[in-house]
Amino acid sequence: MLKNTNISTFLSLEPPSYFLSSLPITNEIENLILKTRIEIENIIQRKSKKLLFIVGPCSIHDPDAALEYGKKLKELADQVSDKILIVMRVYFEKPRTTTGWKGLINDPNIDDTFQIDKGVHIARSLMIQLNEMGLGVATEALDPIMPEYLGDLTSWTAIGARTAESQTHR
Repeated sequence: MLKNTNISTFLSLEPPSYFLSSLPITNEIENLILKTRIEIENIIQRKSKKLLFIVGPCSIHDPDAALEYGKKLKELADQVSDKILIVMRVYFEKPRTTTGWKGLINDPNIDDTFQIDKGVHIARSLMIQLNEMGLGVATEALDPIMPEYLGDLTSWTAIGARTAESQTHR
């Protein structure tokens, strides 16, 4: 019998439909995200004279601190909204980490228990709260299945340097 000594257990992840139904978005959030996506597209295509700023921490590890940051960023975004569109960077995975913590989605307790269901729940809840306050959210597509869980809450998705060569991400 074959035994993989590097795998101690298997945990199943609930499907995206579970999270989308248990943590749904409102019509107001959907409208904000669509409006923000269109505004970003207009800036990129130079149909708008605004600048796009994607601002925030390298990665989220503390949802309460992220909300506090988001509130302050929203105040600033409102002050400069005639010239700058500010979208909050909300990255939940650590692509450069070969050893150590893999990010909030993969290890929300920061203790190598890898409760991904809990991590997705925390990430989705945080993104809902940031969108509710009127702040568009940006994230990085690292794990190619995460957009199925979080894509409806995202105004901007980046593909980072580490994944730019990935055919899946392209």
